[in-house]
Amino acid sequence: MGAFHTVSSYLIHRLYTHGVRHVFGVPGDYVLGFFGELQRSNLKLINMCDEQGAGFAADAYARVNGLGVVCVTYSVGGLKVVNTTAQAFAEKSPVVVISGAPGRNERIKTALIHHRVRDFDTQLKIFEQITVASTIINNHQTACREIDRVLNEALRYKRPVYIELPRDMVSLPVTPYRQTIKETKRHIEEELEEAMNEAISMINTSKQPVIIAGVELHRFGFQTVLSSLLEKTGIPVAATLLSKSVVRENHPLYIGVYEGAMGRKEVRKYVESSDCLILLGTLMTDIDLGIFTARLEQGRSISATSEKLLVRYHAYEDINIEDFLLGLLKANILRRQDVVTPHPPPPVRSEPVVGKQVSVQYLFQSLNAFLDDNTVVIADPGDAMFAAADMTIHGETEFLAPAYYTSLGFAIPASIGVQMARPELRPLVLVGDGAFQMTGTELGTIVRFNLNPIVVVLNNLGYGTERPMLDGSFNDVPLLRYSRIPELLNAGRGFDVETEDQLDEALRSARAYTEDFCILDVHLDPDDRSPALQRLSHALGKRVKARPKK
Repeated sequence: MGAFHTVSSYLIHRLYTHGVRHVFGVPGDYVLGFFGELQRSNLKLINMCDEQGAGFAADAYARVNGLGVVCVTYSVGGLKVVNTTAQAFAEKSPVVVISGAPGRNERIKTALIHHRVRDFDTQLKIFEQITVASTIINNHQTACREIDRVLNEALRYKRPVYIELPRDMVSLPVTPYRQTIKETKRHIEEELEEAMNEAISMINTSKQPVIIAGVELHRFGFQTVLSSLLEKTGIPVAATLLSKSVVRENHPLYIGVYEGAMGRKEVRKYVESSDCLILLGTLMTDIDLGIFTARLEQGRSISATSEKLLVRYHAYEDINIEDFLLGLLKANILRRQDVVTPHPPPPVRSEPVVGKQVSVQYLFQSLNAFLDDNTVVIADPGDAMFAAADMTIHGETEFLAPAYYTSLGFAIPASIGVQMARPELRPLVLVGDGAFQMTGTELGTIVRFNLNPIVVVLNNLGYGTERPMLDGSFNDVPLLRYSRIPELLNAGRGFDVETEDQLDEALRSARAYTEDFCILDVHLDPDDRSPALQRLSHALGKRVKARPKK
């Protein structure tokens, strides 16, 4: 087995061979032995302020790197990453959760060992519900096989997995085994040929086909395949909010984000009037569908995911998205010429008016103009995410937001994971004041590891997205002076922004200052909303009025 002759060294080796270079976590006594092994390995250990932040960082790392790892102690650490793991499961992000645990000998008696909740396998049972594979490494003779089984499932399904490592297993020797690759794929050539013939006929006879590129293209790394398909066919493409930036958004065939009534009306009209919707790796979530204001008919659709292919109402259970994409690239598809489509409007930035209060619309117009090829946008749920849907992202996979599970507190720790995986990018973090107060302490981690995101706090005194639904004091959060946080951390630069001219100066200064983080405390009217959120509210209001009275 060479250098990886123990359980821990084999696990570290396999993570490294799958492209992992960083592990995010918080130490605890049950996992200290493994942390020591990590520190002596070729993986860099990123110790975070809190386990939830570590989980979000690992999730973001997985989204841009292909696999992420969070490492915590038993129960008090493991149960803190249940939420982040659930988000990774819901949004198809391959995160490996490694939890230290009581040793095998400690489990023999029913002693009330600290951190234990109910039974010793309680934590395992919880993670079995939110992962695609799980294991307790309790036998050094089968450890290698179990580690490979679980990691392979994470990569196959692009969803999280769970590895529980009793602390007395860390240094035990492992038994080598010969890994065999079994061909389990059924003979599907005939089914694939039938599916391709039906799909190609539908595409070539259509007048206005359009591709809706979904999040699975991100997760399985098919962005380049998508670009080749666009060049081959000339078919216009839209993204969903969850898959935003799956194609560079200044691409001539990109029409914008389709999200029902929440999106731009010209995009919605073009997509919904299509006679051939080609959905590639698209999750049909309520957020992506504009809270079900979308009108997409199955009878006009081709839908390919990692699990199956649907052509109109005909299901091909054994054809997955990779088979279908490669088939499209080889197929004789009629190339569309000079198609007239909507395009994202070019960034517009009005000259700042001295003393005029910043609005949400002006803020995001300014941020859109601020973007360059080296900026990755990370948005927290809420109006930070909805408003960002109208921004034009310059590169592939340079926009991240939990647009389905929508857990607050994602963006700041996510910037750590992204910048570790892609240090050439500078994160622009868009976060509401409520979300900031959940995980904002990870700015300390950002300082420790010499990272330099630009954090924009939408300070509207609470949970602004919820106020139109039902307001009350429960939507308020304490007013903090976010621009003074650099004084607390003895690092970074803070900007207090109330007016358009102050925003203009803050953005110019933040671009120039790259030594560490910048934070902009942007004061917004609590009743102000982005155009995207206003569009959604208007559409939902019309639906409510149209309902028959009982």
